[in-house]
Amino acid sequence: MAPMTDTGEEMYGLVERLYPLCRSITGDGVRATLDIVGEYVPLQVHEVPTGTQVLDWTVPQEWNIRDAYIADSAGRRVVDFAASSLHVLGYSVPVSATMPLAELRAHLHTLPDQPNWVPYRTSYYKPEWGFCLAQETLDALPDGDYEVRIDSTLADGHLTYAEHVVPGQVADEVIVSCHTCHPSLANDNLAGIAVATFLARALAEQTPYYTYRFIYAPGTIGAITWLARNAERVDRVKHGLVLACAGDTGQLTYKQSRRGDAEIDRVLRHVLTASERPHHINEFTPYGYDERQYCSPGFNLGVGSLTRTPYAGYPEYHTSADNLDYVSPTAMADTLAVCREAFAVLDRNRRYLNLSPYGEPQLGRRGLYDALGGRSDTKQAQMAMLWVLNLSDGEHSLLDVAERSGLPFDTVADAAGALREAGLIKT
Repeated sequence: MAPMTDTGEEMYGLVERLYPLCRSITGDGVRATLDIVGEYVPLQVHEVPTGTQVLDWTVPQEWNIRDAYIADSAGRRVVDFAASSLHVLGYSVPVSATMPLAELRAHLHTLPDQPNWVPYRTSYYKPEWGFCLAQETLDALPDGDYEVRIDSTLADGHLTYAEHVVPGQVADEVIVSCHTCHPSLANDNLAGIAVATFLARALAEQTPYYTYRFIYAPGTIGAITWLARNAERVDRVKHGLVLACAGDTGQLTYKQSRRGDAEIDRVLRHVLTASERPHHINEFTPYGYDERQYCSPGFNLGVGSLTRTPYAGYPEYHTSADNLDYVSPTAMADTLAVCREAFAVLDRNRRYLNLSPYGEPQLGRRGLYDALGGRSDTKQAQMAMLWVLNLSDGEHSLLDVAERSGLPFDTVADAAGALREAGLIKT
């Protein structure tokens, strides 16, 4: 396994490659993004035609853009899409006109409180056009006529999403979902895409118990489309995690599923607490990322959300300040490490049945005490065996044992493995 520092640098490298691309909920920018991710993990790409009914929604027209600018009377581009994909209102209809600044202002979006940042704005489902720029740029524009050009198309096409599957020992699935629709925003959500991709690579090096399905889809409409197309098999999804804002230096934040007591909720609470990382555990709300789609009442899947600083929780959110300087290899490596720790617990969390439940079985004659010899945690390992035997009643999971005993989950899982090999417990 590559050192986490090296992996962090690799994830940052992926973010750097993806950052210049203009992404939206549809279009060639999404395809280009998936092409690059596909160099790291094989993807099955799905194209869903415009007009397709997906639950209560309809797949919209596809949006693509080639160029956009505002030019002054001398032909100098004062706002240029080529400099940043944030400069154009997402899903802007085409426009080619000359107009005075007084008229143009109605189509300009700025952040007066952060005068040197460019906001990220969209108009997916209402025909509109506009530009986003720094307030200081707007303040410097003299009155006069400006050439306005948005070379875009809105036409019947497709919504594009992709999946990567890591086969497991069972068909029951864990889904890992990340949104692919935002343009040049490093933390939201290129860092989430990078962590998901390298998590998939790490799991592929093992033989996991669960089958892991990674979903790369545009926010809201993408998750809704995936659910609509998988409604008949969604009962296979036993656990899930939405990854976003995975690369900033803030504390890790886990937002629980709608259920609140789903196994993924318990696992993340346990892992974050046991690791002694500073963290927050938040209750579910029907606002945020795509956990709200997976947790909608008709599906009610056990899907939580892992971020560092959460949705809209940092000033740089949805602005040009969410750039390559805002994310770090170290933070992404830490987020990845927590995901790996959590899924290691999830993958081994079983309920066992004691096959010798009347009195304490003799461990010595089965060589179980000898197996502990030389371990630095011999006493802990011995106690773990006793706890596993006592709580292997078909009702308590290994996570229950770890929490009740106060012992590390790894120690408990190792004890269960030894007892199973000795024929004392079974699943």
